[in-house]
Amino acid sequence: MKINHINLTVNDVIATKAFLGEYFGLQTSEENSETFDVLFDDDGSVLTLMKGKEVVYPKTFHIGFIQESEEKVDEINKRLKDDGYDVKPPKRLHGYTFYVEAPGGFTVEVLA
Repeated sequence: MKINHINLTVNDVIATKAFLGEYFGLQTSEENSETFDVLFDDDGSVLTLMKGKEVVYPKTFHIGFIQESEEKVDEINKRLKDDGYDVKPPKRLHGYTFYVEAPGGFTVEVLA
């Protein structure tokens, strides 16, 4: 059995949806609701975004996008940096990885 649905409460549904679509290829709907939206990954998993007030996740909370290669991790890191996101270069920890703060109030890990 695998997890195939997760809901995130975010402080900006539209910006979060755009970020996850642009950098991680999640398929998005045509709607631009400020309160709720649904995204899909390549395997059909569903990620819903719901608007919340004063969204605060625990310090270690994050979602991850595992890549097929270190080169892909580097590519995403560079795109984010070039677009103005505060990202540090990838490091070798539990793989080749880096973290970025996503619009919406949570952290994303990118790793290979």
